[in-house]
Order: sequence, then C-alpha cells, then structure tokens
Amino acid sequence: MSIGLIALLDDVAALAKVAAASLDDVAGQAAKAGAKAAGVVIDDTAVTPGYVIGFAAKRELPIVGKIALGSLRNKLLVLLPAALALSYFLPWIITPLLMIGGAYLCYEGAEKVVEAVLPHRAHAHEAKIESVALNPRSFEDEKVASAIKTDFILSAEIMAITLAAIPAGNIVTQALVLAVVAIGITAGVYGVVALIVKADDAGVALARNDRPSALGWTSRVSGRALVRGMPYFLNALSIVGTAAMIWVGGGIVLHGLEVYGPPQIHHGVETATHAVSALAPALGPVLEWATHAAISGVIGLLLGGALIPIVEFAVSPAWKRAKALVR
Repeated sequence: MSIGLIALLDDVAALAKVAAASLDDVAGQAAKAGAKAAGVVIDDTAVTPGYVIGFAAKRELPIVGKIALGSLRNKLLVLLPAALALSYFLPWIITPLLMIGGAYLCYEGAEKVVEAVLPHRAHAHEAKIESVALNPRSFEDEKVASAIKTDFILSAEIMAITLAAIPAGNIVTQALVLAVVAIGITAGVYGVVALIVKADDAGVALARNDRPSALGWTSRVSGRALVRGMPYFLNALSIVGTAAMIWVGGGIVLHGLEVYGPPQIHHGVETATHAVSALAPALGPVLEWATHAAISGVIGLLLGGALIPIVEFAVSPAWKRAKALVR
C-alpha cells in the first residue's frame, strides 16, 4: 500500500511539474504575442478617451467600465472562439474579415476628419445615419455602443496578431494564451484610459492642498498645471486617436491587398519604402516604417472618405430596417 501511495504521489508531482511548465509556456507566449500587438493596443488606448469627453465627471468611470466590460466580453466570448474556429476550418477568411474591419476603422477616422474640417456636413451625415445601439435609451448608451463597436475591430486585430504569433499545436494552449492576452490587454488599456479621464480630478485635488510647506506649494502648482494641461492633452489624444484609426485601418486593408490584390500593389509599396530608406541608410528601418505608415494613412483616408456616402445612403437604411425587424 505504501509503495502504491508513493507511486501515486510521484505521478501527482510529475503532473504538477508538467502543469507548471505549461503555465510558464502560456505566460511566455502571451508576453511575446502581446508585445507584437502593442501597436494596436496603443491605438486602442488613444481612441477610447474620445468617447468619454463631454460627460459629467461622475459618469466617466462608469462609462469606461461599461466599455471595458463590453470589450472583454467580445474578446473572450466572441473573438477567441471565432479566431480558433476560423484558424482551423476557414483560415483563408480571416484576412478578408479583417479587411472589412479595417475599412470600418477608415470610415470612423474619415468621419472625424470631416467633422473637424466640415462640421456642417458632418452634422448632416450624423443626422441621417441610424444609431448603433439596438435600443439606445440615452446618448450615453449610443456612445458606449459606438465605442464597443470600434473596440471590437481593434480587438479582432489584436486577437489575430496574437493567434499568428502562437506556435501551431495544442488548441488548449492557444486558447489559454488568447485568454491571457485578452484579459491583460483589456485591463491595461482601460486602466490607462481611466487614469487619463480622471487626471483632471486628481489635478483639482492636488490644487486644493493648502499646506504652507514646500510640498504643499509643489502640489498646488502641479495640480493647476495638470488641470490646465488636460484639455490640450485630450485634444492631442483625440487627434492621435483619429490618425491611429485611419492608419491602422488603412494598414489592415493594404496588407489584405498585398495578399489578395494584384502583385503590383505589394511591389509598389516595397519600391516606395526602399527608395525612401535609401535616402538616409542610417535611418533605413525608421524611414521604411514611416513610409509604409504614410501609404497606409493615405489609403485609409481615401477609403474612409469613399465609405461615408455609402454608409449614409445604403448601410444605414439597411441597418434601420434590420433593427425594425428585431424590435
């Protein structure tokens, strides 16, 4: 009996070692995959605060929480199983689906550009398109639904990059890595967003420090600077977020065109990036990246601008009819 018990304990210890090694492997793969998706993560962080601007201070964190919950639900319950299923059964369809998502990001970004340049045209467009939410009870519901929809596209790109970075093999390991990346990135992105949108409140608290000490004086100066600087920072972040949507969306579409489009597209982009990098070989990689980003941005802006009338006169009426059937 004792020998059997010792053998059982040895088996348990061996299983524990295998489990620990598997967890280490999952953590390592998640870290590598998350690093590759860092560019999209930064774009997601820059885009989201724009959906909170204009609301009362007491509603800022609840709105961020709603968007974060919707983002996590999409990643774990929709995108994770969909990514695994498509990668095994329909791997060819992933890129076209991402291209559709990229086109939507281009549309969102171009819409914001039109709003800044031609506000009257943008307001007329907004008045004609149907709301995103199925049953919006308030402006807040509409904003949250719009934010979650944009986040869904960015999250799909994050999950696709993550899946591509995971070695093919055990589906359980792949699912665990995707789940770890989804939870970690969501917590990181919306934690930073929460800090950004509440920074002005922190500045007010610091500015009210009435202690006569040097530390109190430093607190008051820092608080006033934070309160005065946040509107400029949020405005800059809004510009960065808009540019990010156009750039990322255009990059996704460009990558798809390089895969499925005529070979001249890929050769043309390569020729342009190499020609620019040759102007300053010491900065070659930086210039190549900047050139590719610029081409992606131009494609994204042109595509987004072309999609505005299509959404206004075709997509929005169709969505309105679909919502009427659901109700």
